[in-house]
Order: sequence, then C-alpha cells, then structure tokens
Amino acid sequence: MLTILQFDAASASALTRLLADGRLPTLAGLRERGVWHELDAPATQFAAGAQHSLYSGVELGDHGLFYPFQWSAPEQRVHYMGELHAPPPVWERLGRGGTRTLAVDPYESRPPVEAPPGELVCGWQLHDRVVLREWSSPGTAHRRLERMFGRPEPVDEVFGRHSVAEMLGLRRRLLGAPGRVADAASTFLAEQSFDLAWLTFCAAHVAGHQFWDLSQLDDGELDLASSAVLGGTLDEVYQAVDTALGRVLRALPAGADVMVVSPVGMDVNTSRADMLPEMLRAILDPGAARSAPEPGGVPDGAAERGSARGSIWRLRAALPPGLRARVAAALPEKVALELTSRLEMRGVDWSRTRAFAHPAENQGYIRLNLRGRERDGIVEPEDAKDLMEEIAAGILTFTDSDGAPAVRSVDRVADLFGTGDRAHQLPDLIVRWTDTPATRVTGVRSARFGAVSRHGVGSGRSGNHTEGDAWALVVPGASRHATPTRRPRLEDVAATAAALAGADVADMVGEPLLQR
Repeated sequence: MLTILQFDAASASALTRLLADGRLPTLAGLRERGVWHELDAPATQFAAGAQHSLYSGVELGDHGLFYPFQWSAPEQRVHYMGELHAPPPVWERLGRGGTRTLAVDPYESRPPVEAPPGELVCGWQLHDRVVLREWSSPGTAHRRLERMFGRPEPVDEVFGRHSVAEMLGLRRRLLGAPGRVADAASTFLAEQSFDLAWLTFCAAHVAGHQFWDLSQLDDGELDLASSAVLGGTLDEVYQAVDTALGRVLRALPAGADVMVVSPVGMDVNTSRADMLPEMLRAILDPGAARSAPEPGGVPDGAAERGSARGSIWRLRAALPPGLRARVAAALPEKVALELTSRLEMRGVDWSRTRAFAHPAENQGYIRLNLRGRERDGIVEPEDAKDLMEEIAAGILTFTDSDGAPAVRSVDRVADLFGTGDRAHQLPDLIVRWTDTPATRVTGVRSARFGAVSRHGVGSGRSGNHTEGDAWALVVPGASRHATPTRRPRLEDVAATAAALAGADVADMVGEPLLQR
C-alpha cells in the first residue's frame, strides 16, 4: 500500500525552523527513515495548476489549468475552473484496473467521472465552495462521517480586510481540521484494505495565506492578547498536522510505503496583482480617467490613475468582506460561482481592449485579446510580439510609492510553457513581483504612466505561494527507492502511485520514485 500525505503548501522556512526546534516529531522521524527530494515544479508559477499536475501527473501545458476562475477564449468570458476540462487524477486512472483508493480532501478537485473502487471524500475537514467543494464517492461516505464526527466548518475565503474576531474563529477551525483527516482515515483503514491512500492536509495551506504574519489586520483592533494568540497560529497548525500524521501512520498496515508531499511553497505575500488591471490600462490607454496629481506627486507631470472599468478589485474594496460573505452564503453554490465568474471581467469593451489582466491574486497574468484565438479578438497575430514588449517595458517602470521596484520581471509564457495540448489556455505574460511584503503597499507609480492607488487591501492575505519549495519525502515500506535519471519532478508523485499499482507508466511524463 502507498500512502501519500499531502502537507499542503508548506513553508520551507517554517518547516526548517520547527524541525530544528523539535516541534514536528512525526515529520522528523519520517525524514530520518526516508529521502527528501526537492521537486522541479514549473506549475508553481501558476499555483493552482500545481495541484492538477500533482494529482494527474500531467504537465501544466497539457492540462492548461492555473486559476480557480479562468478565461475561456471561445466565449470571451471567465468560467469557474470546474467547468473546464481536467485530466483525471491518478486514482481514477488506476481504478479502472481495480486499484482501491482512500482519498480525503484532494484540493481543487471535482467528483470522479468514473467512480473508482474505495472511499473518496472532499470538503470533509473544511469546506470552501471554490477549492474544497463537498462531494464523496460513494455518495454515502460524507454523510456517514458527519454522523460520527460532525459537519465540516466553512472556510470560504473573501478577499479584503478581516477582523480580529474573524481570524480567531478561523484559527479555531484550522486547528481542528487535521484531526478530522486522521478521524476519516483511521475509520476507513480499520474497516477496509486499500492499495492507495491520498490524504490532503489543507489547513496548512489556508493557515499560510492567512496567518503568515498579522500585517493584514488593523493595528487599532489588534490588542496584545489577540496578537499573542493569532501570532502563533501557523506554527500550531503545522504541529496539528504533524500530530495527525502520526495518527495516520499508526493506522496503516505493516509494510506501507509513505510519501509526504507539498506541491507548492508559502512565504510572505508579495503580490500587487490587484493593481495590475489599472497598471495595464495606464500603459495601453494613457488618456483615460486621469485626475489631478496628488501633492508632491509623480514626476514628469504624470497624474494619479482612475480605476479601470472592469476591475473586480474596486468592487471588492467598495463592499465590506463581511457583507460579501453573507451575500455569497445566501446564494446556492453554483449561482455564487457563476456570479463571481461574471464579475471578474464586467464592463470591458472588447472592441477597444488589446490586452487584459487575467484574474489572479499571486503572480500577475496578462492575456492579449488576440484575433483568431479570442472570440472578439482585435490584435493581429503579427502584432502580438511588439504589443507584449510594449506592455512588459511599461510594467517594469512601476515602483512602489517609496521608489523601490515593484516588479521583478515580466516573462513570456510561451518561452516557459509553449508546448502542450492546452497551452493556449495560459496567459501570454507573467508579471513577477519584487520579493518585498505587499500587504501594506498603498499603490504603485511610474514616472511615465502615473500613479495607481490600491483600492482596499488587495486579497488580505499575509502569505502567498513561492515559485519553488515543492518537495516529496519518500519513505519505503515494502518497496525500495528508485534511482532517478533526472531531477525529481512534481509529476513523479502520480507516476509512483501508478507504478506501485502495477500500471503501465510508459505514457506518463513522471518517473517513479519507488519500485518493487
């Protein structure tokens, strides 16, 4: 039996510190027995894409999924990712051959098209209508667990500033979540035998976004007692995951192979993606929506930019997060997702729009409105290269308000992920932000294009994904280590599961990290 324990979006620096302090004894014990592989994971430049590559073993360019709300060129609109084609996860592939799988909370997953043998539940430890939707196979599995352990609690994320009371409530829910994974796994493992177990500890992921530090909270509301409690949340969640890992290990059958995996990393939030729509507008439509310059303002007579019509970030800033959360909670899940999709690019005049900022909250994504690819495209293919160079040069002129660089680089996606069956779904440019905290950045400015003020606080996350830090800790039981022919990759995890199940892996890009 192979058991994959997904310590989701774990921070490399936090793990190193907690391991050194002896606060993650289960992970430390596994590390003594296994081999730690740093994984080449190019999909981490598209954080949501990493999950699909991890579960399926399919490369980013071949599945084309990279954000929960994603552009559809044939329809000239944004869709919820769940409506787009996705490669089947490895447990569905193996299920056709009879492999029995126990899966708990695969992140950003969807119900199986072909129900594999075993027990699969999602939205169990926590529920999020975007990334942890509730489903199970068989359909009774979720309800059975609820009768024994209670319903999962919601952690639906609403971008914007959150109150101390909200954060205290989130802390409580996150600390209880890892134990619920162990509850489900221990229950099913005591009753049935499985060939593959894939258990995802999502609380670490959510905690990294919300509790990396407390810079996103209002200093006036944050008293000493609340600061002391909230400030230790990330470490405590990691420790709760470690404790739950220990419970799962004790429930496994003798000789089980184990892999602990994190497909993306976590560190301080450096994103200025919420300002990208207006930065792009300033470059491509410099005469629109100017206002008087602020006192002591931008050099060369440039003025502060008005908001870009069509930017959902302005709407988010105008309505309190609590109100938006209550509205979303009152709507059926499908309606709420469709409404968010429609709002992402509302009010855009496609007859005049040469390029647009794709929905994002980590890296910045820019896509051309390309004739022949987009339904309403206006940019001729022969003009695309020059337009991308114009945009990249303009974006690189922006600094933070203190004059420090805001942008590290602007890269052409085709140079990184140019091949693949669904590479056309990816944006054309990636904007990489400078490695400085962005939570309290109030705006950006360019001597050439003017100033862009931040509406609200952006996503309200204090932590966000890094471009590296994917890893797998491989601990053989009945199997033995395989000798890699290249640097291990994220896609190797699914290939390992397939190989140990006896499946043919010749058509998979990954190489097994274990062998019989």
